[in-house]
Amino acid sequence: MTEQWQVEAVLLDMDGTLVDTERVYITSLTEVLDGFGYPDASAVCLSMIGLPGPECQQLLVDHYGADFPLPKINRAFAEKRDAMLADGLPLKPGAVALLDALRLARWPMAVVTSSSQRTADAHLTLGGIRARFELIVTRDDVARGKPSPDLYLLAAERLGVAPRACVAVEDSSVGIAAAAAAGAIALMVPDLLQPNDATRGQCAAVLPDLNAVLALLRERAGL
Repeated sequence: MTEQWQVEAVLLDMDGTLVDTERVYITSLTEVLDGFGYPDASAVCLSMIGLPGPECQQLLVDHYGADFPLPKINRAFAEKRDAMLADGLPLKPGAVALLDALRLARWPMAVVTSSSQRTADAHLTLGGIRARFELIVTRDDVARGKPSPDLYLLAAERLGVAPRACVAVEDSSVGIAAAAAAGAIALMVPDLLQPNDATRGQCAAVLPDLNAVLALLRERAGL
């Protein structure tokens, strides 16, 4: 008999999980770094997936040296990113079906993101799903972002449920580490990078898309 989960809330990462922003960000920054002649741009950018913005900026300085022109790179990146986002932001496959099912079942849910509140509002609005969420927990709310569990612990507290009664859906190893450390049931839908063995060991399941997440919640949690 399949083990059943006692689930009281669903916590959803945003970038790369609900909205297809990771490709926009990685492509934009990679092209900017390439244009300025910096080597290893693709690998450096991929290593940022799941990290808060300030940590990504520090990673660039640490990798390329103290004379790295961060303000100039940031301006060029923002211009390229905004141009790519001008026509809206696609949702990840299965996002609408999952959100519809959660709303119909009246399950509490929240967005839990390493982005700022401003960025979260912008991305969810571009994706057309901002109004679906009453609770959004962002890096502005905690001292430590992912992979620290603080964001997930705070989201569970604000929803009034125990972390162990939450399903957390993530696309990155950094996010999975945060969810697992909080004690949540961690589900991974990989985006640009596949999980390594250590990350797989922290997951209750690794799934191809949010449609599969919905199917698993119906099977294991009675959604």
